[in-house]
Amino acid sequence: MSADVHASTAANANTDVNAGTATNAGAGAESTGAAPNRTTVLHLSDVHATVGAPLYGAVDGIRRMHAASDYAQAAGVTPEVIVISGDLIERRNEGAYPALREALLELEAAWGVPVLTVLGNHDDRDAARILPGHTLADDTLPDGTLPTTAVPRAVHVGAWRFVLLDSSPGRLGSEQLAWLDAELAQPFGSGSIIVMHHPPLGSPLPMLARAGLGDAADFLDIVEGTDVRMILSGHFHHPLAATMRGVHVSVGPALAYHQVMDAEPGTVSGFDRSMFSLVHLTPDGVSASSVTVEHPSPLFTLSPSPADPLSPRTVRSS
Repeated sequence: MSADVHASTAANANTDVNAGTATNAGAGAESTGAAPNRTTVLHLSDVHATVGAPLYGAVDGIRRMHAASDYAQAAGVTPEVIVISGDLIERRNEGAYPALREALLELEAAWGVPVLTVLGNHDDRDAARILPGHTLADDTLPDGTLPTTAVPRAVHVGAWRFVLLDSSPGRLGSEQLAWLDAELAQPFGSGSIIVMHHPPLGSPLPMLARAGLGDAADFLDIVEGTDVRMILSGHFHHPLAATMRGVHVSVGPALAYHQVMDAEPGTVSGFDRSMFSLVHLTPDGVSASSVTVEHPSPLFTLSPSPADPLSPRTVRSS
């Protein structure tokens, strides 16, 4: 099930997704029925898929994407949408896009919900056009070449509008910002969720303090006072929560590896931990929880009483 309608210029591109079935509602819209009071978003980021050898000899990004999906299914998570916020491949591994495309289609089929992706600074705009939602058959210029400007789009999932932006150059640029300004001029349903790779602020790590969105101030000028409820991003390889201009920002952890938070000054280092975020959207607020895909055995397990879920019936040590 494809959940995307993509434009080849910075014109208004809207998609609705309805219960996993594409429909042509309005100006090219498709729609997904979400739970009435809570919409669940499985937020993945920083896959860093490679061709041939695993990244740093250990990281198979596509396998970790499937592992996160399996974890969520085993835990009984029921997302209405899956969002992947960029760095889909490791730089100079454009040959990984075909396998990534198949993996994305498999995720969509397994869950029966839309899988929405944006690009990060490791991605290649031209090579990524084979991915669902990143191209149309007529996505060419009059001279037969592919456009190099970013193409933002909006996808409606139930009562929520997901606004997908391309920050792969490190900034959004004037064309995307103008499109965003026009898109947000009209409120939608319960509000808008913006998805982009670069957060509109820096990391607390000194080496990443200036690694956020290059034109964050211009972006926030547009977002402030609109129906935007949350900004989902990645890039830092560590979770981060912030409030910018009254909007909640959730920086998701990475599937590939996690930042060493106490790395020596002047260095960036990563250790082998794969994580994702579980995001909940409600009329009253938004939340994001970081989840580690692999973890040690539990110290104990509580089995609650059916009559009182908060009262443990048995305790089993591992």
